[in-house]
Order: sequence, then C-alpha cells, then structure tokens
Amino acid sequence: MSTSRITKYASVFNIGVQNTFVYRWNYFLRALFGLIPLAGTVFLWAAVFKERGGTLHGYDYGSIIYYYLLTILVSNLVLPTEDEWQIAADIREGQINALLTKPMSYLAYRTSIFLSGRLVYSLVTLPPIALIFIYFREYIVLPTNPLTYVLTAISIVMSAFIQFFITYSLAMFAFWILEISTIVFIVYSFEYFLGGQMFPIDIMPAAVQSVMKWLPFYYELFCPVAIFLGRLKGADLVQALLIQSGWVLLTWMWARFMWQRGLGHYQAVGG
Repeated sequence: MSTSRITKYASVFNIGVQNTFVYRWNYFLRALFGLIPLAGTVFLWAAVFKERGGTLHGYDYGSIIYYYLLTILVSNLVLPTEDEWQIAADIREGQINALLTKPMSYLAYRTSIFLSGRLVYSLVTLPPIALIFIYFREYIVLPTNPLTYVLTAISIVMSAFIQFFITYSLAMFAFWILEISTIVFIVYSFEYFLGGQMFPIDIMPAAVQSVMKWLPFYYELFCPVAIFLGRLKGADLVQALLIQSGWVLLTWMWARFMWQRGLGHYQAVGG
C-alpha cells in the first residue's frame, strides 16, 4: 500500500476516533450495564457446582467465572458496535454515492471506521471491566508462558476481523432489502449460542465440538479465550489458529463479493 493510501485511511481513522469519542458516555454505560448478566451467570454456576460439586469438563467454579470474565473482556475488544446499521444506512439513504466517486475502497474505509471505534470503545469500557476483574481477582490465574499472550493477541485480532467482515457482509443485504434487522438478529443469535458467550464450547459432546470447530462462530470469541486459559495446546492450538486464519480470508473474500454483487444491483436499479 502506497504512502498516500496509508495517509488517506489514517485520516479516516482519525475522523472516526473523533466522531466515536462523542458517544463515550453511551459506551461506558453500555459496558456497565452489560456486566449485569455476569451476576446472573455467577449465581447460576454457583448453583450448578453446589449441586454436583467437583468439576465439569475441567472447569471448577473459579475457572468458569474466570472464563466469563475473559469473554466479557474479549467481546468488548472485538465486537462491532452498530457498524451494520451504519453501513446499511449509507446504502439505504444513498450516502455511498459520495464515496463511489472517490478513489477509495468502501471496505477499507469502513475497516478504518471499525478500528477507530474499537479503540475508543475499548478505552472507555476497560475501567469498569477492570473493576470486575479486581473484585474476582481470587479466581484469576495468569499464564506463565509469554508465548500464550502473543498467540492470544493474534487470535483476538483475527477474531475482530472475522466479526467485522461478517457484519459488513450482513449489511450488504441492504442493497436488496429495506430492513436487515431480521437477518442480523438471526446470525447474532447463532454467534451468541455457538461463539462461547452462553457457555464454554468445550463442555459440549466431542462430536458437537468437532463440527463447531469448523464454523466461524467458534473463532469469534471462544478461541482466544481458550488459548489464554491453556485449553488449546499443541496440535489443537496450531489447528485452531490455521482454521481461524482461513476464516479471516474467507470472510474477507465474501465481504468483497457481497459488495461487488450489491453494487452491481445498486447501479442497475439506480440507473
């Protein structure tokens, strides 16, 4: 990428930071109230382990709480925030017309906006999350191998791009239909259930896990958390990172494909 292109998208990133920072209190409150479900999770798993005692597929009460703390942290780092609605609005209201006449990739433009939003959102929401970690500090066991932190960071970055490219692709349906909310909520329901937010994927039967490992949802949240917790090791770890890399490439290609098809439909309809 040339210096001029880097400068161009860096400017978009900077504008995105300024625009997003206006909503910093909204993000703070969203993160704060987003922690409320954690209280229900704590009570639920406390009842489960009180009833059965011992461990569940290698998790005890402390480690399961730690797992949910990490899912909250990772989700705040990688989940797109209203990107699909903004992209759909650009298409529906014709605002992309101004971008089509400029030497700029819309996908790269939206990626810059996404990254700027993630930066501001993370900076604003990390303080309340840090307080929760401090409160549950007795359950926190940090990895001793420095490589674990590196691999987790790489997995988190790939997770963010997978989620963004899926979000972008969903927003492209606005070229064909007026309201995309139904499609978005259906896909997000699968993400919530199959991505590890509701429960750890590795407590499910082995046959189910073997299927889920080939789905993109597995790599949107559970994978980086499992790496950090040391639940993915050796060959399983290498396989997970390779499959996750593959999904980054596939979702990127699909996002580009949906844009090209949608743009062709948009121009044909608009004349």
